[in-house]
Amino acid sequence: MRNAAGVLGLIGGLIGIFVGLFGFAVVEFSAQVPEAQARLFDNPGFVQFASFIAPLLCIAGGAMAKSRALWGGIAMILGAGAFYAAFGFNVATMFPIGFAGLGGLLAIAAGKPDEDKAHF
Repeated sequence: MRNAAGVLGLIGGLIGIFVGLFGFAVVEFSAQVPEAQARLFDNPGFVQFASFIAPLLCIAGGAMAKSRALWGGIAMILGAGAFYAAFGFNVATMFPIGFAGLGGLLAIAAGKPDEDKAHF
């Protein structure tokens, strides 16, 4: 389960990088070109923060899932939550949220039998 959690976290984070790049770019474009009236987000500062931190949490959580499953699982769930809070659940975010959320649940549930020592 730890290996599956790691792979899901890495894939969710890599897909999330593209979502984050798009979100950051839209906020930056609307700030640089105000006459375009491209204000798609209510809280642009949070969207820019989440565009950076959410993929980072997913990838770091996926990388930690094998050795520190509890911490990795928490990081992946926080990353999925940041994607949801910033962008909502839509066609662009369904895979990062789904992969990172499932990876986080698998990592937290992987107390045993993957390794002799459980994290609880």
